[in-house]
Amino acid sequence: MDASLMNRREFCTRTTLGATALGASTWLRAADAPFTFRWIVASSMYGCLKLDEIVPEIPKLDAQHIDVWPRVHGNQREQVEEMGHDAFAALLDRHGVKLGMITRYDLGPLALQPEMEIVKKLRGRLIVTGSRGPKGLDGGPLKTAVAEFAEKMKPHIAAAEQNGVTIGIENHGNALIQSPDSMKWLAEFATSKHIGIALAPYHLPQDTVLLDELIRALGDRLVHFYAWEHGMGCHKKLPKEQEITQMPGRGKLDFTPVVAALKAIDYRGWTSAFMHPVPRGIAIHPTATEVTAEIARAQQYLKQCLANA
Repeated sequence: MDASLMNRREFCTRTTLGATALGASTWLRAADAPFTFRWIVASSMYGCLKLDEIVPEIPKLDAQHIDVWPRVHGNQREQVEEMGHDAFAALLDRHGVKLGMITRYDLGPLALQPEMEIVKKLRGRLIVTGSRGPKGLDGGPLKTAVAEFAEKMKPHIAAAEQNGVTIGIENHGNALIQSPDSMKWLAEFATSKHIGIALAPYHLPQDTVLLDELIRALGDRLVHFYAWEHGMGCHKKLPKEQEITQMPGRGKLDFTPVVAALKAIDYRGWTSAFMHPVPRGIAIHPTATEVTAEIARAQQYLKQCLANA
């Protein structure tokens, strides 16, 4: 391994000490409870179906929280504005559902502050986006770029703290924060409990050893987990039986070691069974009932992985 890459043991020691000093994110943890999945459902899984149709599906998935997505992946964030915040909150209340998070890749990490206020108003806790910076780096140049990104994020992290919100940076493809080292370095340089990693295995090598080690290294800096494998990809239109291999238990990735790592770090964030359809903005299946059934199947697979972990 390149000598410039971070020593994993050194990283784990530093981040553990830092997390202890800062304290755990209380919304992510339930004291004295064994590890179990805390499900959240991404509205984009239902394409551009109406929230009136999606929200009643959430409790059927043993979930209490919804992740609201904007265009192009869905249009539920726009629907919230159309119906009004109070009407959206009332819809959630009628079905015993809460806003957990809002996903805003469209805004990017440096333009989230107005959205943080909306998340706070609607009693959400997490806002997920991508990173900003040069792509295709490794070693020392990557470490420097991540440090610069962490510095730029400081005022936005401070705003997140003021609003009681956590920023999740996804390891999106073709981005500064994509590789395991970039994620570890972000955790090192941005030590606040109000920023962390929203981990998507889809965008990483489908290597269970790598994923296991990464999850254990991130520890409580992991703030969201997408149960999402690469399958046959999400950029070309494929027959449904091939497209759906992104879902846990449909493709080749064995999630048992991955779930074992989540259990080992006592992960208390949300997990979403997830994929992207082609084209974006359509539901993964034609009806809400069929989408819910597919998510439920994936959840059952992940529960079996936990039983075997």
